[in-house]
Amino acid sequence: MGNRFQVKDRFADGAQYIDGRLRPGTSGRSHTVIDPATGEAVLTYELAGAADVDAAVAAAARAFPGWSAATPGERSDALHRLAAVLAEQADDFAYAESLQCGKPLKLTTEFDVPGTIDNTAFFAGAARHLQGQAAGEYSGDHTSYVRREAIGVVGSIAPWNYPLQMAAWKILPAVAAGNTIVLKPAELTPLTSLMFAQAATEAGLPDGVINIVTGAGREAGEHLVAHPDVVMTSFTGSTAVGKRVAEIATATVKRLHLELGGKAPFVVFDDADLEAAAHGAVAGSLINTGQDCTAATRAYVQRPLHDAFVARVAELMETVRVGDPFASDTDLGPLVSHAQRDRVAGFVERARAYATVVTGGEIPGGDRAAGAYYRPTLIAGAAQDSEVVQSEIFGPVLVVLPFDTDDEGLALANDTPYGLAASAWTRDLYRANRATRELKAGCVWVNDHIPIISEMPHGGYKASGFGKDMSAYSFEEYTQVKHVMFDNTAVAAKDWHRTIFGDRT
Repeated sequence: MGNRFQVKDRFADGAQYIDGRLRPGTSGRSHTVIDPATGEAVLTYELAGAADVDAAVAAAARAFPGWSAATPGERSDALHRLAAVLAEQADDFAYAESLQCGKPLKLTTEFDVPGTIDNTAFFAGAARHLQGQAAGEYSGDHTSYVRREAIGVVGSIAPWNYPLQMAAWKILPAVAAGNTIVLKPAELTPLTSLMFAQAATEAGLPDGVINIVTGAGREAGEHLVAHPDVVMTSFTGSTAVGKRVAEIATATVKRLHLELGGKAPFVVFDDADLEAAAHGAVAGSLINTGQDCTAATRAYVQRPLHDAFVARVAELMETVRVGDPFASDTDLGPLVSHAQRDRVAGFVERARAYATVVTGGEIPGGDRAAGAYYRPTLIAGAAQDSEVVQSEIFGPVLVVLPFDTDDEGLALANDTPYGLAASAWTRDLYRANRATRELKAGCVWVNDHIPIISEMPHGGYKASGFGKDMSAYSFEEYTQVKHVMFDNTAVAAKDWHRTIFGDRT
């Protein structure tokens, strides 16, 4: 890539973006962003403390009256300008995302960055369509209508697996609806969230509308969620941390949106196109090195196809090229950190005691030894109640299990605490329709797995959380619905008053 900015120069003033400018954190502690492909330091910055969160919330509170009073057209125009700025800086965003996450450049240039630009363009249009119910005389004596109003300062927390896209998913519906926001990205991967906020300022969004505080979860994150001037919290991350966020948020009766863990089933019926299913399983399980809460993690394959599926997936996985994220021929980059790599390896090593590692299950050596790499891994023969089937591994690992009847396959697919995404593979329309009805997940694909679009909602069932990102449905999280009722009679003593005082006349 030609246009690679210098990260240290870009963030020389600090890694907190408050009231339209960068500044250093005041926690007294620093953090170093590491390139997971090489283990080398990218940027050392001062972490946010409680005072930084307070300053960011105060900036957002000051900006709220003006931004919420802007017309839908004005907010739409600002977001259209933001989409244009993001498009102009697409190369920088792709480079920074690959650098901090280890994502192959082809993924950031073809998925993360264009997806974020498309999200921005979508919400630019959606800002003009925040409509309530049309006026009507539902009581006969009154005219009623519904207003949708901005709710105030939103405090959001985004994860490290898709830093740019998750920042956009949090920020865009909030500000399109007229709210202001303080976002805490993961301290591992703050670069593109900060760049997104800077781009918004360049696009003309007022100072304080979008603020970024980069700090540790227990200090900056919990203080943000508990802050009395924050009226809503949106969190994406693990179910365990989501429970903690919910505990803090409910103490101050905040509105809460949670997008939590996943363990997506990939159900292959015996009439499925085997080649399509095998290719889909490899792509769906390895996207973002498996660090995707909707990634295919549990393949349930009807017994007549099971062995052939295992053999073909293993064959395809062995063709996946693990390497430098910036090399054009790299398919799979490192995990986000050595700690995450070791966590994934631990799952696989423990599974050897009760299952078969068909392919992978190795930390590469040689010129990959310094990075957080792990080979694509296929596991067969695990029991339904085993750790690798029930727990979120969050790495390039796919587990395959057989089933006999359709009833059994769907029951096994639903047999985890999670319900974020699922897919069904079949040529039979009735099987497909049944699967889409019975799979307990917020998104069900048929004969594909992973694609998302800005116009459709993303969110889960069960322990995967509640509420929606993307689409017009996300405005349900970020707006307050108000019923307005006008008396049409001009009568002083109304008939219903007699139920409180006096007699009917």
